[in-house]
Amino acid sequence: MKPPKPKSAGRTSLEKAFDPFTAALKRGAKPAGPTPAPAAPGKPGLEISPLAVPFPAMGTVGGVEIATARAGFYKHQRDDLVVFRFARGTSCAGVFTRHKIGSAPVDWCRRHLDADDGGKDVRALVVNAGCANAFTGKPGADAARRTASEVAKRFGCRQRDVMLASTGVIGVTLDDRKIATRLGEVETRLDADTPAADQWTAAARGIMTTDTFPKGSFAECRIDGHTVRIAGIAKGSGMIAPDMATMLAFIVTDADIHPNVLRAMLGLHVRTTFNSVTVDGDTSTNDTCLLFATGASGAPRIGRVGDRRLKEFSRALDAVMLDLAHQLVRDGEGATKFVKVTVDGAASPASARKLAKSIADSPLVKTALAGEDANWGRVVMAVGKTEEPVDRDRLAIRFGPHVAAVDGAPAPSYDEAKMSAYMKNAEIDITVEVGAGRASATVWTCDLTKRYIEINGDYRS
Repeated sequence: MKPPKPKSAGRTSLEKAFDPFTAALKRGAKPAGPTPAPAAPGKPGLEISPLAVPFPAMGTVGGVEIATARAGFYKHQRDDLVVFRFARGTSCAGVFTRHKIGSAPVDWCRRHLDADDGGKDVRALVVNAGCANAFTGKPGADAARRTASEVAKRFGCRQRDVMLASTGVIGVTLDDRKIATRLGEVETRLDADTPAADQWTAAARGIMTTDTFPKGSFAECRIDGHTVRIAGIAKGSGMIAPDMATMLAFIVTDADIHPNVLRAMLGLHVRTTFNSVTVDGDTSTNDTCLLFATGASGAPRIGRVGDRRLKEFSRALDAVMLDLAHQLVRDGEGATKFVKVTVDGAASPASARKLAKSIADSPLVKTALAGEDANWGRVVMAVGKTEEPVDRDRLAIRFGPHVAAVDGAPAPSYDEAKMSAYMKNAEIDITVEVGAGRASATVWTCDLTKRYIEINGDYRS
């Protein structure tokens, strides 16, 4: 006699949401899923994230031209090659993955930017999507070098003045011939009088992989009375975790700033932006963030890190980088919740960051968020497992305005109905006081849904 089937009553909304998925897996088929959302502009079959934001109006940044083309790294029809051409004298700084198996483009950029006079006259950036050129040994390094050489010949510069970036499948050597054969077409497009907004939009789309919407940000500020502009694009939706977040980001300003100053500013702001987001806890081989300063604004050259004239620029740069970082989380593979995790009262900034990241990376916390389950006990678990200093009897947890725990115990005012209603929001704030000191940190993350499994199970198809 077969045992009776368990009743669905009392099961979480997350368990119910997974029913079609698990049933389909048992049948060996893919689940039908909900009614499809509008198709994303990247990989076919992806639905645009419900947390997507519109691509912004991008102003003209002097000293840079951008063009895209289809090199054929993808089977479907789409641009997958992006080339930036910069004015002479453009400064550049970069921050790269700490992954132990860095890609050939990362090695190329890091080597040339770390040289004694690195970043002083960068003339081009070449980005391809569809092939990461990572874990490809000498053939991959040779392909990167040949790409830089071909571009340098056309732009009249040194190989070292060409920056490279790639994204896509690991373990496939870049077929640089696909890039070389398109450079004539790209050069024609660079010379065309294309509106800046269209250039940036095309570039943001051209670097996408499993992204479901193009990501961009723009700001203006003043340096010594001169208006300067900052524009940036980024890609990334999975394999997102510090350091750096799994992503490509390219930011261009028409300010005139020495490479050493750019390097210091980029390192400062990356900590609280790209290094403070996480989607799945996995770090990529190809993470690259490059910041270029063309000097075309007419503002005076800034050659010292502590120059007070950089104050407004620094704020604007931080805003652009944080905006792009947030968009990466909003496009987290399968994400339906944008989540801000703040830890207060930690023993040190490093401890606060580790605690916040433990909460943000926890699969149990993230699946509870996906299921809109007010299970704040999972936050307690994520805090305690870190072995960071925590005063259990002072621990307090808040979801938005709703207090779940205080002084190491459930809050007397806790209201399960109100908390459950709050969990239905698309944006959720989690704040934890750990009572061990005065340091704070914030990390942004998203929920973990069945779509993450689907997207990554089909990544190479």
